[in-house]
Amino acid sequence: MSRLGIAQAAMVVLFLPGVAAGADLIVDGRFEHGQDGFWAGEGVALTRGGGELCADVSAGGGPWDRLIGVNGVKLEPGLHYRLSLSAAADPVRAVPARIQRAAEPWTVQSEFSVGGESERASFSADFMASDEEEAQLVFPLGGADKPSRFCIDNVSLVEIAAPPAATNRANRGPTIRVNQLGYFTDGPKRATVISDARRAISFQLVDAGDVVVGEGMTRPSGFDPSGGVRTHVADFSAYAVLGDGYRLVSGDWTSDRFSISDNLYGRLTVDALSWFYPQRSGIKIRGDIAGKAYARPAGHVGVAPNEGDKSVGCLSGDEAASLYGDWSCTYRLDVSGGWYDAGDHGKYAVNGAISAAQLLATYERASAFGGAKSPALRDQLARIPENGNGIPDLLDEARWELQFLLSMMVPDGEPLAGMVHHKIHDTEWTSPPMLPSEDPKPRALHRPSTAATFDVAAVAAQASRLFAKDNPTFAAKLLSAARKAWVAANANPVLLAPKSDGNSGGGDYDDDDVSDELYWAATELFLTTGDAKYLDVLRASPHWSGDVLPPSGAFHWRNVAGFARLQLALYGEALPKADLDMVRRTVLNAARSFLPLQAAEPFGQIYRPGNHQYDWGSNQLILQNIIVLSAAFDLSGEKTFLNAARESMDYLLGRNAMAMSYITGYGARSPQNQHSRWYAHQLDPALPNPPVGSLAGGPNSTPVDAIAKERLKGCAPQTCYVDDIEAYGSNEITINWNAPLVYVASFLADAR
Repeated sequence: MSRLGIAQAAMVVLFLPGVAAGADLIVDGRFEHGQDGFWAGEGVALTRGGGELCADVSAGGGPWDRLIGVNGVKLEPGLHYRLSLSAAADPVRAVPARIQRAAEPWTVQSEFSVGGESERASFSADFMASDEEEAQLVFPLGGADKPSRFCIDNVSLVEIAAPPAATNRANRGPTIRVNQLGYFTDGPKRATVISDARRAISFQLVDAGDVVVGEGMTRPSGFDPSGGVRTHVADFSAYAVLGDGYRLVSGDWTSDRFSISDNLYGRLTVDALSWFYPQRSGIKIRGDIAGKAYARPAGHVGVAPNEGDKSVGCLSGDEAASLYGDWSCTYRLDVSGGWYDAGDHGKYAVNGAISAAQLLATYERASAFGGAKSPALRDQLARIPENGNGIPDLLDEARWELQFLLSMMVPDGEPLAGMVHHKIHDTEWTSPPMLPSEDPKPRALHRPSTAATFDVAAVAAQASRLFAKDNPTFAAKLLSAARKAWVAANANPVLLAPKSDGNSGGGDYDDDDVSDELYWAATELFLTTGDAKYLDVLRASPHWSGDVLPPSGAFHWRNVAGFARLQLALYGEALPKADLDMVRRTVLNAARSFLPLQAAEPFGQIYRPGNHQYDWGSNQLILQNIIVLSAAFDLSGEKTFLNAARESMDYLLGRNAMAMSYITGYGARSPQNQHSRWYAHQLDPALPNPPVGSLAGGPNSTPVDAIAKERLKGCAPQTCYVDDIEAYGSNEITINWNAPLVYVASFLADAR
């Protein structure tokens, strides 16, 4: 039963057993003396006897219409506690257990799922407290279609010693955390101070010559559960003198040095975009372009030991049957080219599509809002072979992936013609270090999917309007492909990508809801063609007018509705006025809802995961939220949105619990060992570290790799990160993480 409870826990940091360090906060939890204090809500009758408490629950209502609980639970923020009990349920079912504030707004500190079995079984889980207000332990029991019974015993809540790995992770690095790149002269300038002090602390701003040029007092911000530390915020926004080498000091504490400048993100735009060139498949990477250390032979072009991507057949055999039933194909495709998705050698249509789309969106945004001198419109912007060919480098780089995506379409005359193969990768996993040209494993196409086909329809339609001026022939080809994919996907609306056992040689990119992909494809086809039939589809979509831009991550490869909404808002002038006003209003409202969330974050980031735990790729989710702010600024001109975007970027550049800039080559400390088979210097000194401008995935509260399971036990969400090549769960590099980095850097370089 304890295994069931742990597996279903929704909002809890689970630790290894520790030593109990405090008195029990649950009085008479064995129910032996009649002094336990448990209460019952409407529709629940409590009985005590035989050393247990039983709740007889009437049928009906919602879960929160039938409650039992106990008040008077006093927790200390930042300390660790263990809840344990035994439970039985008739009929057998999992029952939620929640530690929450004992008054409105009922703020949740931790939530668990206790697997009630027919016989009493033990449950135990650990958590870190995050609120100073008096708490309660409650069990919502309603919602069943017939009466039920739930019994508990041995209920205990005690303080325990903090897990060793969680103790000091946020205390590494400078006490004062800053944006290690710098701050705009006319923007917010805030730092986070790690301190247990309950009162304000004085601080000074000193210049490169260590002359004090400003001073102030911090604002105590209390305990931050995402960082696992008590914090203060130092605000020096009023100081606006250009310069390098600034730092904040307070007594013996000092920050990293930083700049105050109006040109902070131009170089990052170049580096983040240039990152894509050495990710290319099917082309020799030239050292005179990418840098000598990054020169390598072309990968997957059929030169031994490579089998290559020039002629790839479909997955077959037992694995294909287990994943796709009786699907098979007899053709072979040339799917060379494109970008390697991440640190492995796989190429995935859904991820490639959103990544190419965000590079294209960077160009489209610069065209519409960046001004004629925006660097994003330039040829000769990035370090790529096409530099100087007269076509903007953003379009050149996106084209490399677009051509690959078109090659993944099922040929005419074949079953599922016009559909797009979901992915192509090795039939078995390889391990780093390994250059793409040295990959010896066979390659296989996986079954087409509706999601991949709608995604390719969307990005091809988007690209067709952006290439119309510079390459009308390619633009026409793209639009034809978009229309073909649209028809095919609508004819096969439930061809879903399945989840595998994880041993298939590549990522799954599984998705069981394609309504958002349909919405995106209809959006781009409408924006490009103006055809009313696509508007009809948009209006019928569940994503048409609702909230699709949550602060847990406005959009990502699995849920592209938010990206489509921004595209409609920014470029939907062909929409009827009422529709355009509605779409733009939802974007502005979403951006405004981010602002109070940011104000409550001591580290200044805009990111509020729904379960209070940081997700895989948390850094790119922050970037996508910044893109929502950028759209709001472009639409309204309200500088509040621009300043919020600037401040949220502080987190990625060092103002965080790890005191680390997550972009290689930027700041005093940045990742050097992201997960990659060919940027694998940590494993092979002859290979390079990842190139400058590489974004690490960022803290991930779910330990998915051996490094995280070993080193990150009990980590506070912001500290669930380690710069190790094997830590793919938090330290991966991917195309869909660097693409929004390009967009945000370009926006911040343009916007004033």
